[in-house]
Order: sequence, then C-alpha cells, then structure tokens
Amino acid sequence: MASPPMEEPGQLKRAMIDSTAGAIAGCVSRTVTSPLDVIKIRFQGFWRGNVPALLMVMPYTAIQFTVLHRLKTYAAGSSKTEAHKQLSPSLSYISGALAGCAATIGSYPFDLLRTILASQGEPKIYPTMRSAFIDIIRTRGFRGMYAGLSPTLVEIVPYAGLQFGTYDTFKRWTSSWNLRHYPNYGLGNTEDDLSSFQLFLCGLAAGTCAKLVCHPLDVVKKRFQIEGLQRHPRYGARVEQHAYRNMFDALRRILKKEGTAGLYKGIIPSTVKAAPAGAVTFVAYEITSDWLESILTSSSS
Repeated sequence: MASPPMEEPGQLKRAMIDSTAGAIAGCVSRTVTSPLDVIKIRFQGFWRGNVPALLMVMPYTAIQFTVLHRLKTYAAGSSKTEAHKQLSPSLSYISGALAGCAATIGSYPFDLLRTILASQGEPKIYPTMRSAFIDIIRTRGFRGMYAGLSPTLVEIVPYAGLQFGTYDTFKRWTSSWNLRHYPNYGLGNTEDDLSSFQLFLCGLAAGTCAKLVCHPLDVVKKRFQIEGLQRHPRYGARVEQHAYRNMFDALRRILKKEGTAGLYKGIIPSTVKAAPAGAVTFVAYEITSDWLESILTSSSS
C-alpha cells in the first residue's frame, strides 16, 4: 500500500536536505572507493592526498546536488520530485552540466591541493596541506589555486551532463522495464520505488559512460595542476612551469609525444573507480535525501 504524500518542504529545508545528503553521499562514495582512486592516480603518475580529497568531495557533492535541484525546480516550475521526472532528457543533461560547473568552482582549490600532495611522491616536498597552500599562494598567487580550472570546466560540462542525464535516462528505462515485468508495479509506485540495486546499476552505467568519454580531459587537467611541481627524480621529470599554452596545446603536445595512449593513461582503473563511485553517490544521496526529508517534514507537522 502506498504511503500518503508528504508535505513539500520549504526552500531552506530543501536546500539543507540536498546539501547535507550530497555531502554525506560524497563522503560515503569517497570512503568506499578510495583504494580504487589511489590505483587510478598512480597510473596517471600521481601519489596520495586522501585528506584533501575528502575535503573536496563533500563540498563538491553538496553544491552539486543543491544546485541541480534548484535548476530542475526552475525548469519544471515546481520543487516536487514528480515534476522533475517530467523534464526532457536534454534539460537533465543541461542541469547536470551547470550543477557540475558550480560544484567544480566551489571546491576546486581542494582538488588542486589533493593532486599536488598526491603527485609529489617520497620524499615529500609538502608535509601538510597547509604547507602546500602557503607555498602556492606565495609562488603563484591566488590564481595558482585555480591552475587548470579551464580544462576542468571543459571536462565537467560533458562529464556531469552525461552522468546526470544518463542516470535519469537509465532510471526511466528501468522504471519502464519494471512496469512491463511486474504487473503491480504501477499501482501507486513511482521511479522513487526502484530498488537500491537498480539505482546502483543505473549509477554504474552512467558513471561508466561519462568517464569513458571524458577521461582525456582529466589527464590534461592533471598536467596543468602539477606544472612546476618539485619532486624526487625517481618519480620522473617534473612538468615545467608554463609547459602548455592552453588546453588545446596540451592535447596536441601529449598526442605528439605520447600518442593517443597518453590521453588514456589510467583509463581502466579510472573507469573502475568512477563507475562505482557514481553509483554509490547516487544511491547514498537518494536514500539520505528521502530520510532527511521524512525527518524534517514530520518534525514540522
């Protein structure tokens, strides 16, 4: 028997639900997939940096899901989940892309610090995140905290758009499949009643599609982030300061020097990590969001 619909939470409560659920989902996803991320980073030539990664992923997912919900609310003219499901696939892609951009800008300095700490190897040049932050500000200025932002934003537009757009599409397909195979599925049920395993599979497929398409841009972004970084010679030649004029120059140089394979370094562990990470994030967000909404709605009634 379907439960009665809950009262729609206000804008402030909705933002609290989305940001908190997003942060928790990001934390859960990062914790579960951390070993896979270490493998991915090593294949691209970078090492360690887990604490700033946690500091990055929580604000990133909090901003991302909050902005995503607001954009869908604006597009649908309602904050109700049922209204969001009626949005066209193109609007899902656009909303996801814009939400990814906002989240990237808001959390980018932590992403930069994570990459620098992970790439320095042993012996360490920066013993702590604070020392890395101070040195970057001293040598590169505030703009140094956003090194590589342009290729990151170019990457995140198709990546976030594909991830959220395909996730919504896979959910619709799965719901249609349920309707065809389970006669009682449509009686008072909605896409929200997809099982956790089905949501996980939708997120897994979405993360795989997005990563396979956008991985080369992730490699270029990392190259920009570690320009001029000092590290021990056994970790290879460092990337000199201003080694690339722009993103297209970086793509051209990598292709010329390393071939197409250079743009796909770490693609297998990266996809193996990104796909379950996206799946865990989506499932954790939906479960946490429903739980928080039920608590806040019941407490106000």
